[in-house]
Amino acid sequence: MKIAFYGSSLLSSYWNGAATYYRGLLSDLARRGYDVTFYEPDAFDRQQHRDIDPPEWAKVKVYPATEEALRSVIAEAGRADVVVKASGVGVFDDELLEGVIAASRPDAIRIFWDVDAPATLSELRQNPGHALHRAMPSLDLVLTYGGGPPVVEAYEGFGARRCVPIYNALDPSTHHPVPPDGRFEADLSFLGNRLPDREARVEQFFLEPAARLPQRRFLIGGNGWETKAMPQNVRHIGHVYTRDHNAFNTSPLAVLNIARDSMASTGFSPATRVFEAAGAGACLITDAWIGLELFLKEGEEVLVARDGKDVAEHVEALTPQRAKTIGEAARARILAEHTYSRRGAEVDAILRQEAAQKRERSVA
Repeated sequence: MKIAFYGSSLLSSYWNGAATYYRGLLSDLARRGYDVTFYEPDAFDRQQHRDIDPPEWAKVKVYPATEEALRSVIAEAGRADVVVKASGVGVFDDELLEGVIAASRPDAIRIFWDVDAPATLSELRQNPGHALHRAMPSLDLVLTYGGGPPVVEAYEGFGARRCVPIYNALDPSTHHPVPPDGRFEADLSFLGNRLPDREARVEQFFLEPAARLPQRRFLIGGNGWETKAMPQNVRHIGHVYTRDHNAFNTSPLAVLNIARDSMASTGFSPATRVFEAAGAGACLITDAWIGLELFLKEGEEVLVARDGKDVAEHVEALTPQRAKTIGEAARARILAEHTYSRRGAEVDAILRQEAAQKRERSVA
C-alpha cells in the first residue's frame, strides 16, 4: 500500500519532538512493504538543521510554505492508499487536513495521527469550529502518540470511528549504548525544548534539585533555554542533534525525563526520550505519571520522582553500579516489549483490517 504522510519533519528533529517517532514507525512499515512518501514544509529552520539525509525507506518531499506548493502536495494524496495528516505540522494545518481528505480516493484509508493528543483535545473542547470537528466524519481512524483510555474516550466522544494509541518505542538500530563522551558528562542530564507547558516542571524537577545539590553537575540540552536563569552548576548546551542522543544518554550518571503538563495529567504518554534513554542503557529518573508501569517498573527499571526533593535524593543516593543495573534492566524490558518493530506490526494489522472493512463496505 502507498502511504502519503503529511507531518512536521522526518529529516529534522529541530523544534520537532516527533522526528524519532516518525522515523521508527515509518521505517518499519517500509520494511513490511509499504511505499511511504513523507511531505514536510520548509519551515522553522528545520531544513537548515537536518539530522538525517533522505532515507532509502521513504521518499521525502520538502515543499515551500506557500499556498501554491500546498495545492500541489495536497493533490498527490489522490494517489495513495493510506492518507495521513499528522497534528502539529505548523504550516497550513487546517488546509492540509481538509485538503488531503477531499483529494483522497473513496477507497483510501484516511487517518488523523495526533502526536500531541492532550493539546489537540483541549483545542477541540474550546473551539467548536475547529477543522478537526468538521473532518471527523470523513476519517477512518485517529491514531495517537499516546494517551491511553482517557484519550480514546475523548476522541470517541468527539465522533471518531476508532481511536488507537500507538506509543513511542525504541529503534535499537539508532538508539543503543555507546562509549561516554566528555561533552555530556554530568550527574544528571535533561534534554527538552523550552515550552510554556513544560517550563514550570523543569524548574521543579531539574533546576530545584540543581540548587539543592550545588556540588553536583547538571546538564540541560534543547532549544530556548539560553535566556533562562539557572544555578551555576547547570550547563546549557543548546540543541542536541539526534546523532548525539546516544552519547548524551550514556555519559551522565542519570538522565531525567520531564513530561509536559498536559502529558503528565493525561498519563499513558511516554516521551521518545524515555525509550531513547532506555535503549542506550541509561539510568532514567522520571516524574510520576499514570501508566508508567506499562513501560518500566519503578525502582528496578526506572527511578520515579514526585517532586524536586525526590530527584535530589535519587541523585545523591545513586551509585555508578546501581545506575548501571537500572539502565541494563530498562534496556532489556524495552527491547523485549517496546520496539518500533512491535509498533509497526500493530499499525500494519490495523491498516489491513481497515482496508478489508472498506472493501466489504464497497461490495455491500
